[in-house]
Amino acid sequence: MKTFQSILIRLLNVLAGISFIAMVALTCWQVFTRYILDDPSSWSEELVSYMFAWMSLLGASIVTAGRGHMNIPILSEMAGPTARKLLCCLGEVIALLFSVVILAFGGVRIAVLAMGQMTSSLGVPMGVFYIVLPLCGALNTLFTAVNIIEIVADKGKEGT
Repeated sequence: MKTFQSILIRLLNVLAGISFIAMVALTCWQVFTRYILDDPSSWSEELVSYMFAWMSLLGASIVTAGRGHMNIPILSEMAGPTARKLLCCLGEVIALLFSVVILAFGGVRIAVLAMGQMTSSLGVPMGVFYIVLPLCGALNTLFTAVNIIEIVADKGKEGT
């Protein structure tokens, strides 16, 4: 399972890197068309905004896999080892519930609803860009489940 997770993380890092490079190139193209050609490229601006959303959500999945999500350690620092493990598991369970309910379930619903809407400049169904929500929901669910197993088995980062 750890090998599968590391392959997924590597793939997500590559996708995020490619997305970032493409966003920089498209932004440069937009600046060039706006100020040099005096004919702004509207499709590139729209595509960059969707790519930014995808990159952010995929990046959040990378952070979830490494248990690097935001936390307030004051309680866990004062707690003993058993309570610390319980608090870490609780944090992961909350992240798991968010991933399942909001990202996966809600993401599928919004993606299906948005398939009938077209983007203004690209002419692509909006639902295509919303597919990242259930995708990240599934990834985060997998990663948080693995994190919980590691915490219970005492292999997780202690106190985070």
